[in-house]
Parts: sequence; structure tokens; C-alpha cells
Amino acid sequence: MGKRHQPRVELKVPVRIFGTDAHGQIFSETVSTLDVSQDGAQITGVRAELKADEIIGLTYAQKKVHFRIKWIGQPGSPLAGRVGLLNLTPEKPLWDIALPKSEMDQYKWKAGERRQFPRVKVVLSVELQPEHGAMIWANAADLSMGGCFVEMAIPLKKAEKLKIGLWIGDSKMWFQGEVASSTPGFGVGIKFVNISEKDVVALKTFLQKTKA
Repeated sequence: MGKRHQPRVELKVPVRIFGTDAHGQIFSETVSTLDVSQDGAQITGVRAELKADEIIGLTYAQKKVHFRIKWIGQPGSPLAGRVGLLNLTPEKPLWDIALPKSEMDQYKWKAGERRQFPRVKVVLSVELQPEHGAMIWANAADLSMGGCFVEMAIPLKKAEKLKIGLWIGDSKMWFQGEVASSTPGFGVGIKFVNISEKDVVALKTFLQKTKA
């Protein structure tokens, strides 16, 4: 079965994308959209070497939004230079055209395209304690059994280890974590490390209630 999504509309406009590439280097370049929806966009003309599931920024008409990379066209294929993006804040207006209502997507994901841990959109207060540095207070924008995305203007460095305190319901849970992705201007993706069995149960229960 397919899943509900926002139908695509053909739109070819220049946009700027920026973030950290597959080699950990900061990049910024102008590309073009091919089609867009409330949930995402397909862009072309990408020269940077990117990684699926990383977070990048996109600027269009003075508006800035962050996207997760869903897929990347393989070099040498008809899709070379193309990238599929998932909008992490679809409730915020971005495009200057009216978009149709959602429908059922008949596309079936390939086995390798699924996330290991599906993410749930949240707004949670977090405390980050880097190994070297002062405590940081911020907000998590999504959460899964494997980690979370924390919004912050000046993100931590990739691979940095830290403790992260999350307010789950009425209590605070502490996890060991590692920065898996870092995007200047948006934030960091944090991977949970060595979660206890008790915390796994509590986190799973919270996510199930949040998705309900």
C-alpha cells in the first residue's frame, strides 16, 4: 500500500541549498526545482556530494526551510544531479503557488530506502551536555528510537559525544549521544548510544502515544 502524501506540482525556480556534504565540508550552491509539494521537493543541478538522510537548508524568495535528503540520483544515471527532499516543517508556507490536497501515494519504497527508526515530529525541550563545553538548552523537532534532531543556530561538530536530557511527559530522561549530522543555521541530528532497556520501553511508549 502507498502512504498519504501531498501531490507534486511542476515548478522550475532557482533555489539555494546549503549545509554539510558527505565529506563534512560546508557547501552552498544554486540549483533548480523540478517539482514541489507541501511535503517536499525534487531538485536538479546538484553538484555537491550528499548523503541520504542528512539535513540541508534551502532558501527560496527570502524564505529558509530545512529538508531531509530522501534520495540521491546515482552518477551516470538519468537521475544524476537530482535529489529528493522531505520538508521538515511543511506547515510553514514556502512556495508561491497553491498546492493541491493530499492523496494516496502508490509508490512503494525499496527495502534499502526505509529508515531504521521512523521519526515522529515533536516539540520537546532538551539539554545538551557536550564532553567539552557548557550546557546548551534547545528544542528537539523530531524524535525516534534511534535519535532526534535538535534545532540550534550554531550546531555542534559532527561525531561529538554528549549527554542529552529530554523531557518525556512529566519527567526528564538522559541519554548518551553522538552528533550524526550537523547543519549550520538549523541544528544537529543526534544518535542515541547504549540506551538502557528501561529507557527503551519509556521512549517507545511515548512515541506510540505521540503518533496516535
